[in-house]
Amino acid sequence: MRRTVIMWFRRDLRLADLPALHAAAADGARVVPLFVVDPAFHSAGVPRRTFMARALVALDDSVDGALVYRHGRPEVEVPRLAAEVDAAHVFVTRDYGPYGRRRDAAVATALRSTDVQFVGIGSPYAVQPGEVTKADGSPYAVFTPFSRMWRAHRWDVPTPPPEVDWFGAPDVHCDGPPEMPECAVDLPAWTEGETHDRWSQFLPHAADYADRRDLPADDGTSRLSAALRWGLVHPRQLLADLGAERGHDVFASELAWRDFYADVLFRKPDTAWQNLDPKMAGMVVDTDDAARGRFDRWAAGTTGFPIIDAGMRQLLATGWMHNRVRMLVASFLVKDLHLPWQWGARHFMAHLVDGDLASNQHGWQWAAGTGTDAAPYFRVFNPTTQARRFDGEGHYVRRWVPELSGIDGGAVHEPGARRPSAYPPPMVDHAAEREEALARYRHAVAGSR
Repeated sequence: MRRTVIMWFRRDLRLADLPALHAAAADGARVVPLFVVDPAFHSAGVPRRTFMARALVALDDSVDGALVYRHGRPEVEVPRLAAEVDAAHVFVTRDYGPYGRRRDAAVATALRSTDVQFVGIGSPYAVQPGEVTKADGSPYAVFTPFSRMWRAHRWDVPTPPPEVDWFGAPDVHCDGPPEMPECAVDLPAWTEGETHDRWSQFLPHAADYADRRDLPADDGTSRLSAALRWGLVHPRQLLADLGAERGHDVFASELAWRDFYADVLFRKPDTAWQNLDPKMAGMVVDTDDAARGRFDRWAAGTTGFPIIDAGMRQLLATGWMHNRVRMLVASFLVKDLHLPWQWGARHFMAHLVDGDLASNQHGWQWAAGTGTDAAPYFRVFNPTTQARRFDGEGHYVRRWVPELSGIDGGAVHEPGARRPSAYPPPMVDHAAEREEALARYRHAVAGSR
C-alpha cells in the first residue's frame, strides 16, 4: 500500500522549484495538499489577505482542485488531518519568521506525540537565514560584507514541478477557502504563470534596472515583491536568469537585501518591534495627541510635500509603493515628524500587499537609523531635492496628487510655487526639523555612553 503524506503550503504557493514538494512526492506517495487558515491571519492587512486568497484559488487549480483547507490553529488542524488520512509525514518549506518558528515548533511537538514526522525542507530565500556567516561563525551586521559572502555561497538550480499523485478534496474533508475580504485596492489576480509572464516582460529591460529603479514614474522595477512574499516565485528562479550586466547585478543585490533582513530577524526576532541598535533606545520620539495628528496627515497623504503625499496615496490606492518613495516617506515620518518608526511600519504592514515582516521592519529601521545602516542617523532625506532628482518632470506626483495636475514640469515640487488652495502648505520646515532630528540623535548617543 502506498504511503500518504501531507504537503502543507504556507509562503510557497507554487509547484515549480519547491524542494519540499519534491521530497513529499518521492517514491510515488499520495500527496494531500493542505492550507491552514490560521486565526493569526486576522491581524494581517486586507490587501495581503486578498492577494493570498486569490493566489490560493490559482494553487487549487494547479493541484486539480485537491487543495484541502482547514480553519483553526495549525497545531490542532495539521495533526487532525494527518490522523484522518493516516499520513506518516508532513512536509513544509521552513519558515524563519518569529511567529512561523513558534507555530512550527508547536505543530512538530503535536505531531511527534502521534509518531508523525514534521519535515522542513528549503526556505523562501536564496540562502536560508543563518547560513551566511563570517569565518568565525558570527553573523554579519552590515549588508555589504554579507552580500559578498551571500554571492559566494551560491544556490541550487531551479527545478520543474514533480509528477504528483494528489489526494485531497473532495475525498478528504475540506472547510472551504478563506473568506475573501472586501478590499478597496484593485489587486491583479496573480498566478504562478502570470508571475513568470511578468518576469519575462521585465527581464529584457533588466540591464537598465540600475538606472530606472529609482524613478517612481517609470515602470522600471519587476513588481514581483508580492509574488516573492507569497512564494509564487522563488528568488533562485529569478537569479538563474540574470547575467553579468550591471543592472542584473543591482537586481541581484535587491534579492540579497531580502535575505539579509531575513537573516537579521532570524537571529534577533525581538527586532521586529524593538531597535536593533540598543543605543537608540534613548531617542526621544513624540507620541502625544499632536503627534498622532501629524501621523494621520502623513498616512492620508496631506503633508504638503508632494512626493510624500504621492507615495502615501499610491499606497492607499494600490497596496504598493515605489521603493525609493518608501525610503522618503519613512525618513519624513521619523526625522521630520519625529514619530516612532513602529507607527510607520505598522501602517505599511496594514496596507502593503507585499508586506513582509523582515523586509518591512528592517527597512524602517534602516530609515530610522536604529538598524543595520553603516552610517545611520545622519542620513536625512530632503523630500524636495529628492523629488527634483527622481521625479524631475513631476509625472509621478501629478498622477497621485490630482490637486497639482495643473502645475507644469518640475515646478510641482517647488515649495514656493503657486499651488491650488485645495492642496495644503508644507506642514513642517524641513531644514528646522532636520536640525531637531540630529539634536535628538546626539542626545540619545550621549545618554548611551
